[in-house]
Amino acid sequence: MRLNEISYNDALPIDGYGTGFFRVGGKKCEGSIVVLPTGVTAWGGFADTDTLLAAVKDIDVLFVGTGAEIAHPPKDFRIILEDAGIGVETMASPAACRTYNVLLSEGRRVAVALLPV
Repeated sequence: MRLNEISYNDALPIDGYGTGFFRVGGKKCEGSIVVLPTGVTAWGGFADTDTLLAAVKDIDVLFVGTGAEIAHPPKDFRIILEDAGIGVETMASPAACRTYNVLLSEGRRVAVALLPV
């Protein structure tokens, strides 16, 4: 088996998570967060689409982590983002972190919005 070191260039990978926090680019972030190409910011949950829409020119896909278990986001949330041209993929937060990191390492235009586990 051949192992390759992953390079994220200037992007911020998710290094880990725990009860109520995420570690992004080596820094601990408490509560719900959004990781965008421009950096990490607090996220107000499904009612906060403005933070995500501000990145519409920088991302193609948004992974939404719904906490410890997968849950459906509100229909309006998905419609607003998809109408703006952002693909939305919903999964549990641990899976969203892993998927985000893989696509980020491939140089893809992704972001992730996470509710804590």
